[in-house]
Amino acid sequence: MKTDIMIPQYAAKALEILHSGGFKGYIVGGCVRDAVLGKVPDDYDICTDCTPDKMKQIFSGLTTIETGIKHGTLTVLIDRKPIEITTFRSDGKYSDHRKPDRVRFETDLGEDLKRRDFTINALCYNKSEGIVDMFGGIGDINNRIIRCVGKPSERFDEDALRIMRALRFSSTLGFEIEKDTSDAIHAQRGLLREISAERIASELKKLLCGRDPARILLQYRDVFAVIIPQLEACFDLEQNNPHHCYDVYTHICRSVNNIEPDWVLRLTMLLHDIGKPAMKTVDEKGISHFKLHQQKSEEMARQICGALKLDNKSRSRICRLVLEHDNRIAATHRSVRRFLSKYDYDFFCDYIKVRRADTLAQSDYLRQQKLAQLDELEAIAKQIDDEKLCLHLSDLAINGSDLIEMGFGGRQIGEILRQLLEAVIEEKTQNEKNKLKEYIKEIYK
Repeated sequence: MKTDIMIPQYAAKALEILHSGGFKGYIVGGCVRDAVLGKVPDDYDICTDCTPDKMKQIFSGLTTIETGIKHGTLTVLIDRKPIEITTFRSDGKYSDHRKPDRVRFETDLGEDLKRRDFTINALCYNKSEGIVDMFGGIGDINNRIIRCVGKPSERFDEDALRIMRALRFSSTLGFEIEKDTSDAIHAQRGLLREISAERIASELKKLLCGRDPARILLQYRDVFAVIIPQLEACFDLEQNNPHHCYDVYTHICRSVNNIEPDWVLRLTMLLHDIGKPAMKTVDEKGISHFKLHQQKSEEMARQICGALKLDNKSRSRICRLVLEHDNRIAATHRSVRRFLSKYDYDFFCDYIKVRRADTLAQSDYLRQQKLAQLDELEAIAKQIDDEKLCLHLSDLAINGSDLIEMGFGGRQIGEILRQLLEAVIEEKTQNEKNKLKEYIKEIYK
């Protein structure tokens, strides 16, 4: 197959050095897949029949980093760009379902390509040979299919993270997963318990930011119950409420699709109602209620984010959004200012996005009124932000030094400043120094 692919100068130079040394070299994997799809790859990997020791010799005039030399990988800096170059290899047994116990360097390209995960990633290319496709990867790209190279059960047993990668590629590329591969994913999902939380989280973030994550979340819900067991109680849990037309899990999945592809926001939606099963009650009319589910969801979200070992900043934002997602604040300047004072304008914008995504995944009952109120809240918040109104202690027109001059001291200063902020937000006084002094004198007669 002779299909031309544009290769950046630094990758072409690496291939040229290999070829000049008498070795084969190809760009391989995701960079070839993306180029075939018409995308510009983020980075490039190279495979070669050159052994690591020989690689160090022929690239000796450049900066090299022995990132994975034991497994045949040398990172070379060319034009200040890092590129990983790996010797053709075959893998030994995978005892931990993640990394091979040993590798054997090969001279045959086919031996290297047949150990790769999916046919769409088992493509390689160089200018003289064009695209080398030994496993039908081009056909699967054209047919929009994710298919394992060889037997799916063997590929997943070797590296269980490939289960998440298959789901991620299906979500991000919009491809369907071929039946044998899909069957193996369901059958071997338990292997994901062998994979580190950090690696699971990395794939989950990318998956959630795909084109249609709801499709994957629904089709492979048994897989997601392995990595987030708390989701299982949401499966098929009917809501029996005028505001809802889906069971809890379906509502959750649809809400994920309704928000922009930012992993913090999408994970927030995945977790926002996870506490509902624990809080469900049914009244005498058969209507389901989930009072205080947002607090239970926040508690569970905190546990889940901890288990996934997310960074503290993201974890805090997710949990706060989950806690506030059902907070229906009034569309008044006072209520919005109070909320903005508690958090900030950026958080408020995310809160509105979360509530809108939640609403769009509910029934049509009062939907337009709900969305109109969110638009109103958004407009009020923007006006407050544009006018730079007082929202925090640092915004007050008076400070601790002013209070000391008035004869106050110690802990009393902090208490008075908090009272003044509350008074300004509640519109009991204006944020002007003289007005604030008058207010202080009035309450501390």
